[in-house]
Amino acid sequence: MSNPKLFAPLTLRGVTFSNRVAVAPMCQYSATDGLAGPWHLQHYGAMAASGPGLIVLEATAVVPEGRISANDLGLWDDRTQAALTGLVATLKGFGDSRIGVQLGHAGRKGADARPWGGEAKGWQILAPSALAFDETRMVPRALGLDEIARLPHSFAAAAARADKVGFDTIELHSAHGYLLHQFLSPLANQRADQYGGSLENRMRLPLAVVEAARAAWPVDKPLGIRISATDWLEGGFTLDEAVVYAKEFAKRGIDYVCVSSGGVVPKAPVPIGPGYQLALAERIRAETGLITRAVGLIAEPHQAESALAEGKADVIALGRAFLDDPRWVWRAAEALGAEIKRPPQYAASLPN
Repeated sequence: MSNPKLFAPLTLRGVTFSNRVAVAPMCQYSATDGLAGPWHLQHYGAMAASGPGLIVLEATAVVPEGRISANDLGLWDDRTQAALTGLVATLKGFGDSRIGVQLGHAGRKGADARPWGGEAKGWQILAPSALAFDETRMVPRALGLDEIARLPHSFAAAAARADKVGFDTIELHSAHGYLLHQFLSPLANQRADQYGGSLENRMRLPLAVVEAARAAWPVDKPLGIRISATDWLEGGFTLDEAVVYAKEFAKRGIDYVCVSSGGVVPKAPVPIGPGYQLALAERIRAETGLITRAVGLIAEPHQAESALAEGKADVIALGRAFLDDPRWVWRAAEALGAEIKRPPQYAASLPN
């Protein structure tokens, strides 16, 4: 294949990505007191050596109480900033990948145990409404108006620290049932004030976070966002609403959107299958003109290339495929006939 789109460069503001492959943020639950450690270096380093255009570090909490678990990364003080600074500097020495970070707040899905065991931590979790995620989780306390007003400042402070760390982009986490998504979804937000009810009200906090982050983030660096474009349930956040939301955050300086889905409730009739979220990304892209990243069981190089060639997305993100094969970029280049750089230390692995 000549000139595959998957290996075409992409420039957003002052940052150029060498190709259209992204490593999706995937929680590792391996931090101590919010600090990045040896596991993060080997995990992200293995993928950086393979050369994806963008590596997005996992959900990183903007405040300690915003963590999903006590083992989550954070970016709220000098210690967490220093740990990430060392990690990012090392990763950039491994290749040309741009390095991003996903900034988020878990809301009612916080203070949980990591998936493979351990005890949940009992800090007070906060949410739009006092509705538990499921019957096994604690009931959150509904955020007060003064607390809501402080949240954009927390995201802005983390964005400013992310610039000092050396990240090339930040990605706001407005998906998968975490705090910003909780405000958007009527399934989690039953407030009767200016932050609940109408879509305009439910978007109020997420859009304030976008504005604050954009103001704190350098003008020459792109700002992204990840959204759940539908809850897959009647009465939840819908694709039509996601289009409106995307148009509004585009006005406020978002440069790209990663389109995912679900996560605000434990069970939903998600039509899981290869590329099952591509149609969501395609519509967001068509109706907003935003640079759009697709994600969700896109694991084969020709499948990824077809999604770009057919105009369904501009970038493809992979998660589990990279866990299975950190050299996925090399396999894709071979399959599509693209020439890419490899670390000279690995020259002996070239097909010829």
